[in-house]
Amino acid sequence: MISAFVISGCTGSKQTTTSDTPSTQPDTAMIQEGHALPSEMNRLVPNPITNEISPTFFRAVDQETRTMSGVPGKDYWQQWTNYDIDVELIPADTLIKGSSTITYHNNSPDTLNQVFLELSQNMHKEGGVRNEATEITGGINLHNVSTKGTQLGEMQSSRAAQGYYVDGTLMVLRPGSVLAPGDSIDIRIDWDFKIPQQGASGRMGYSQDNLYYIAYWYPQMRVYDDVNGWFTDQFKGNAEFYHGFGNYNVDITVPEQWMVASTGQLTNSADVLKENIHEQLQKGHNSDEVVSVVTEKDFGNVTKSTDKETTTWNFKAHKVRDFAFSVTKESKWDATRSNIGDPDGDGETNYVNINAIYRSSAPLWTDGAKFTSHAISELSEITGMAYPWPHMTSVEGGGIIGGGMEFPMITIIGAYNNRSPQSLYAVIAHELAHMWVPMQVSSNERRYAWMDEGTTTFNEAQSKKDYYPNGNFEQTDFQTYLRIVGSGLEGPIMRWSDYHYNGFAYGIASYPKPASVLVALRGVLGEETFEKAYHTFLDRWRYKHPYPWDMFNTFEDVSGRDLDWFWRSWYFETWKLDQAVGSVQLSEDGTKIVIEDHGQVPMPATVEITLADGTTVSREIPVETWLKGATQKVLSIDNASEVTQVVIDPEMKFPDANRTNNSWQK
Repeated sequence: MISAFVISGCTGSKQTTTSDTPSTQPDTAMIQEGHALPSEMNRLVPNPITNEISPTFFRAVDQETRTMSGVPGKDYWQQWTNYDIDVELIPADTLIKGSSTITYHNNSPDTLNQVFLELSQNMHKEGGVRNEATEITGGINLHNVSTKGTQLGEMQSSRAAQGYYVDGTLMVLRPGSVLAPGDSIDIRIDWDFKIPQQGASGRMGYSQDNLYYIAYWYPQMRVYDDVNGWFTDQFKGNAEFYHGFGNYNVDITVPEQWMVASTGQLTNSADVLKENIHEQLQKGHNSDEVVSVVTEKDFGNVTKSTDKETTTWNFKAHKVRDFAFSVTKESKWDATRSNIGDPDGDGETNYVNINAIYRSSAPLWTDGAKFTSHAISELSEITGMAYPWPHMTSVEGGGIIGGGMEFPMITIIGAYNNRSPQSLYAVIAHELAHMWVPMQVSSNERRYAWMDEGTTTFNEAQSKKDYYPNGNFEQTDFQTYLRIVGSGLEGPIMRWSDYHYNGFAYGIASYPKPASVLVALRGVLGEETFEKAYHTFLDRWRYKHPYPWDMFNTFEDVSGRDLDWFWRSWYFETWKLDQAVGSVQLSEDGTKIVIEDHGQVPMPATVEITLADGTTVSREIPVETWLKGATQKVLSIDNASEVTQVVIDPEMKFPDANRTNNSWQK
């Protein structure tokens, strides 16, 4: 989800220092590195992060489900769930009625005597635990819970061997028999709930009388993983998902003339859509141009009529971790396709179906399908992983949400009226970037929001750079992060998502700071090594559940470098980077340039020195200089040519907290 505070779609000019004379490399004998003096050895040195790693992670390593190289262990496992759901939306009553059969497969080596489910709608129940005010609609009502043909009742005692118990958004179910390794269990649940207007903190709900977006809507299995076992944290409305993968077969029944867009492949489009609408849809999905499938003149004449005056749409989704859908009555529908290259290596170009669904009240959305198509294609290249599902659909949800929210294959995004087209592109690119993390690389957002939001903000910036090449989006993220540095309000990136000191600290630690840190890591490792490590991490943990240590270990494994100092400084502390040109001392013997480190974050320094004859030379101060405790480094230059300018980090690769002291000019 894109946070309201995140600055998206802003352009800027990169600050660079240039010389009128073409740069040439002078004799390296002109510049020598100095040495740190004993009196200068008084800075903080980052400790290793070993003590920060959970003991349960080391246990997983011992059990060979994880490794300290970042590769999933040879015995890695994860649970799997199949959902067969019938759901009906009744707009007149703002009501959802559903029934589902959940088949849960125990792929773990453990015998389970109880299972846990999530009832997200209970954040709207009276007395629920929430971290912000929300509409009270009563939560989810369970009408039938059964397994193996046996009806289960609410447990009256925590010691009961059979039954179920609901605690907020957590449901505990004891089937009365154990679930052995390799076995599965079928759970039948019937339910209903009143739809909140802006539910789940504005991630689902309804707008006016013509748009519903349904998410957080069905009893869903909780994750049982190899590190921490059952994940039982409450959903409080802020921190988002930690879900397992599964397959879905969903029948969605709505009144005639309401259109449904959804996670999954629509299997019966020819049965539910009028012939002319279906033909336009097929035309759009086979075209590089945007095709109007439903226009205003088609309203009220989109679906075929039935005796029941309702239409049932069937969707099937494979290998996804959630399911959401929209139901609209007076929305336009545009379609096209997106080129995702040749992921199979067979010489054939692959395409993804693209849809944009929006109301006339959101005029910027006439570019919605075009923006969606570009972002899917570009993000496939950025991540090195082609988009894997048959379609991507962007839905306008003004009145429900201001920013955007992601679900597999479908997003809900605000109208973005009175904003620029670039702002709409930015939020579409952000939500679509989530199709990679966490929708494929399934991290735990409820604990480590930065793993998906920070990575997604980084990917968003890369996609925007391609669409708007004059923008300077990484620097915008730098500046957004730096707003909090030194304020006393900042919290560490690694602080659990629901336990940040305030909303501003949560937002910075989840979005622009981790995105900026990835840019900084690229500056440390170099473009080629960073990209290889980044793609390797995404590929290793595709359709799996990585923890932060898996990411850290993968970058170290691929780069061949110990990066504990980097992880400690940026992820576990709220230190700042502040490198400075301390002084430039001219004498008959030459010039001494003193580079100082005023902050706590140790980072390598690139120092660009311009000489009087117009030539420039670049010198590198390795991070090891600061890791030894130094706070200063002296560069000595002979008197062959006078120094006229000194700049630290001329390419602005790192988020330095004070750039006013990064340069000196005669």
